[in-house]
Amino acid sequence: MRKRLKNIYSEAELRARLAAETEPRTTFSFYRYAKIEDPERFRNECYLAWDALSVFGRVYVAQEGINGQVSVPESKFEAFKAELYSVDFMDGMRLNIAIDAKSDSFLKLKIKVREKIVADGLNDETFDVTKRGRHLSAAEVNALLDEDDTVVVDMRNHYESEVGYFEGAIRPDITNFRDLLPAVEEMLEDKRDANIVMYCTGGIRCEKASAYYLHRGFPNVAMVDGGIIDYARQCAALGLESKYVGKNFVFDERLGERITEDVVSTCHQCGQPSDRQLDCANEPCHILFTQCETCAEQFNNCCSTECQEFHALPEDVQAVQKIGKVFNAQRYGKALRASLIEKGEVKLK
Repeated sequence: MRKRLKNIYSEAELRARLAAETEPRTTFSFYRYAKIEDPERFRNECYLAWDALSVFGRVYVAQEGINGQVSVPESKFEAFKAELYSVDFMDGMRLNIAIDAKSDSFLKLKIKVREKIVADGLNDETFDVTKRGRHLSAAEVNALLDEDDTVVVDMRNHYESEVGYFEGAIRPDITNFRDLLPAVEEMLEDKRDANIVMYCTGGIRCEKASAYYLHRGFPNVAMVDGGIIDYARQCAALGLESKYVGKNFVFDERLGERITEDVVSTCHQCGQPSDRQLDCANEPCHILFTQCETCAEQFNNCCSTECQEFHALPEDVQAVQKIGKVFNAQRYGKALRASLIEKGEVKLK
């Protein structure tokens, strides 16, 4: 009998399964840059072993390594850790345990093969991602931030840095990492000799970015070891002041972890202080935005009146009207139309 290599259950079934669990889960992230000769085969081996341990999460595998965010039942954490460390290149790999470890971070296990674990847009065979910048502890970060010749750079997307950041950091208004690399290089051109400190959620993007800027001739490049997640943990454990304020955006159902009580962002609709991020309830839009509780009630968790009115329509009406319709540059087009035609919900003229 052929073994199952992907999820076969509906979202409703998955949510019911998670709700029925009585054991808490541990949520954590990990990554390792390494050469994987056959990513597809490795992916399948991981899925079979991890699914048997009730692991949920999102994992990317590529020839350059692995990047994962997962949750596992507490009683199976050590078994999963042993499974990870049984693979040579993952032995001893850092596991970044979530600060705000809710059990509903993920609904299922999804492992995808990609060209790269961090899409960078680079095509430079001389670039070696393993020749990375210096890793800094929380204490070292705080000390460097007090020096005048230190430049701090946020290597995350703009919607991540909106709700939390290191004070004084350069926070590019950019949506993806591939555009971030050249943009930051241009921003740092007149600061080549400064102490450049980079940070991101858990370290994976800074690992690549620090290696890239060293490759491009920047002499003093360092990164926050373990990213914001481990920086916050070290500060708490050692009684250090957190120079990071606000929330740490995370790519799972939680959407964020509280690092300090500071609210550094505002509601996109009324402008009041808020760092409550969510996806617009109108499915064809689904844009990530910041909305306070008052506006959430007023707009039914939608980002605009237009989305609110569309979201209130009967589902069968939405199914037809959303074809080709644009909400915040999100368009439902050919793929959906073909699917609805196949189901008989849309008739060809």
